Amino acid sequence: MRASLPLNEFDRETKANERPGDHKGELRLWLRMLTCATLIEREVRQRLREEFQITLPRFDLMAQLEKSPTGMTVGEVSQRLMVSNGNVTTVVTGLVEEGLVDKRPAPHDKRVQIISLTAAGRKLFRIMAACHEEWIAELLAGLSDEDVVLLMIQLKKTKASIQQAMKSHATDA
Repeated sequence: MRASLPLNEFDRETKANERPGDHKGELRLWLRMLTCATLIEREVRQRLREEFQITLPRFDLMAQLEKSPTGMTVGEVSQRLMVSNGNVTTVVTGLVEEGLVDKRPAPHDKRVQIISLTAAGRKLFRIMAACHEEWIAELLAGLSDEDVVLLMIQLKKTKASIQQAMKSHATDA
């Protein structure tokens, strides 16, 4: 049996929405992680829109292309972003029209398109990425360096636990 956290460790929102014992600790933890991720994502989306007139999916696609100077196929990008090829194609089309991404046929198969950042796309992405890093630092400024290290250690354990459970589930199925 897991130890339960004292009620004073929860924020007002959690205290208002839950009665002690409403949910197991693991569910409360998952909801807390989801809330934090959602709050950060919402703020990043808003800042990208306000400061660069760009969407988060466009930023994410450009981030993947920045990591691959020789370019990537739509399929490779969709795998990395965990979205459909159709979603990637729609985003790519807009970025090509704006001159931020280039498309060219793959040398090995002319039916496959290689996409890459243009010089303008690379320049814009680097500016956005620097701002993005500052925004995240600002949003997490209330955490000490020790807090960040401890959270990283705990999230590593969390990720390993999730992966192990998924692996066990896959072998049971």
